[in-house]
Amino acid sequence: MIAADRCTGRFAPSPSGPLHFGSLLAALASFVDARARSGRWLVRMEDLDPPREMPGADSLILATLEKHALHWDGTVLYQHSCHARYREILADLSARGLAYRCACSRARLATLGHVYDGYCRTHSPPAGQTCALRLQLPDQVVQFEDRIQGWQQQNLAKGGDCVIHRKDGLFAYQLAVVVDDIDQGVTDIVRGSDILESTGQQIYLGGLLGAGKQQYAHIPVVLGADGLKLSKQNHAPALDDTRPSSNLCRALETLRQNPPGGLDNETPETVLKWAVTHWDITAIPGVNSVTA
Repeated sequence: MIAADRCTGRFAPSPSGPLHFGSLLAALASFVDARARSGRWLVRMEDLDPPREMPGADSLILATLEKHALHWDGTVLYQHSCHARYREILADLSARGLAYRCACSRARLATLGHVYDGYCRTHSPPAGQTCALRLQLPDQVVQFEDRIQGWQQQNLAKGGDCVIHRKDGLFAYQLAVVVDDIDQGVTDIVRGSDILESTGQQIYLGGLLGAGKQQYAHIPVVLGADGLKLSKQNHAPALDDTRPSSNLCRALETLRQNPPGGLDNETPETVLKWAVTHWDITAIPGVNSVTA
């Protein structure tokens, strides 16, 4: 584990395609927030789901970050290199009675409205049956102050016990994101508001694993003209790397940082220097989404 002796932020894209504007917004916000406090900024590739990944996407993402002068500290962490660590954590949680095997099918989950009812807590699947692993969540309210969205209270039982290892053998995001943030010494998590609802679960799991206190800030997700979130799944267009300063200024405007006119004609380094000097996270709207 890396000691978190100062602010450490991170950007953690999945290599399922090139960066789009919504991705840039998250990268820029986390980068500027860390640099404004003389902190570190890390990049992590969340390559947990090989069937959804695009060959070469990681190189495209890193090249786009560099074109926009979003230079990271240290080496890029690839989650595929952390499998042994994840297995160690899963074994520990199981041994402590905090995780259990679940054989429930997608069809059964659909009848529950996708809110798990804890059936396999008391009906253990037969040995040898292919199962997911779920984290047992108590009927407990997690409270935290989001730097953008304000005071949050989340009942862990509301969504049901979450999957931390999938039935198909892949490690779940909820496990990997918590373990990696702890091991990398991440102190400040700036990301899209689409993750806000699961933050309580992550805080709870982090507590079980000895995590230190972390700060959260959830920026609005960007919607396209069709009203859908800009994402690779929704075929969001890739960023134009030939106009990085224009992209950065547009992102700063979306974050309500009010960059001055003409800044988009400067180098991306100059744009970022201005952004770091004038960073005001309280100006970012506390809404779930904004239109591109």
